[in-house]
Amino acid sequence: MKVIIVIPCFNEAETLPAALADLPREIPGADAVETLVVDDGSTDGTADVARAAGVTHVVRHKRNLGLAAAFRTALDAALERGADVIVGTDADNQYVAADIPRLVAPALAGEADLVVGCRDIKTIPHFSPVKKVLQRVGSYAVRTLSGLKVADATSGFRAYNREAALRLVVLSKFTYTLETLIQAGYKGLTVAQVPVRVNPQTRPSRLFRSIPQYLRRSLNTITRAYLLFRPLRVLGTVGAAVVAVGLFLLGRFLYFYFTIPGPTGHVQSLLVGGVLLLLGFQVVIIALISDLIAANRRLLEDVLYRIKSNQYDQR
Repeated sequence: MKVIIVIPCFNEAETLPAALADLPREIPGADAVETLVVDDGSTDGTADVARAAGVTHVVRHKRNLGLAAAFRTALDAALERGADVIVGTDADNQYVAADIPRLVAPALAGEADLVVGCRDIKTIPHFSPVKKVLQRVGSYAVRTLSGLKVADATSGFRAYNREAALRLVVLSKFTYTLETLIQAGYKGLTVAQVPVRVNPQTRPSRLFRSIPQYLRRSLNTITRAYLLFRPLRVLGTVGAAVVAVGLFLLGRFLYFYFTIPGPTGHVQSLLVGGVLLLLGFQVVIIALISDLIAANRRLLEDVLYRIKSNQYDQR
């Protein structure tokens, strides 16, 4: 069994050496432990620092594409190099690397396809009260949408077995943590969690500039992921609600029309109700079309899975 520890990087020349120095060289149950750094278009010589530190594999983007793109590259590069289990961690040494053997244990034992390292959010001193609340709210939302019991949905400290790495398709341009959990729940992957520790902060987070920006991007990611996998449920519910309001207003008009002699003065209910009824039916039709597109997407993802599996197995 080969374990490859992957680290996406962007201008991490200062923090990367400490993160690499703490990585385990041996893991119980693994025959080989390798490291892979994805340099996402750094301008500070991050790739050279990684090579000088003895990283097994270095892959470099010519320009900065973002964390999600770097993560996709890391998964593909690790699969191409024969990884059975892929561990994702951060270049700023946020997570305690000594917890990696415990993190990968369920994946190596075949007990889980994806293992999430869950931090004790409330005890992290450099997390502001607002960020702690948002972390809990975001994790609750992901648990509700994915059906997975994961306490720390935003944690990037994870272990993926080969099946999970082949199945997951990251589409977000912001971050992969929320989307991959929703996908894992939808695709029936087995997900486990283990408690992990964190190191003192070495630098502020560069994933987002402010809490409102983080909140907006996270909501966009969650909404988009849920629409991709449950379009009929989401759009069908919205359409049905709009149709119900339209029927209520039409019923209101008809009630006054037949019960009050002469002009009723409720023509506005007829107009608004008719418009809402048409709009609701349109949303329902869009929901049905989106569901057909989602079914086609599932077929394409299965084809992609088979192609990638054959390609990497041959290599």
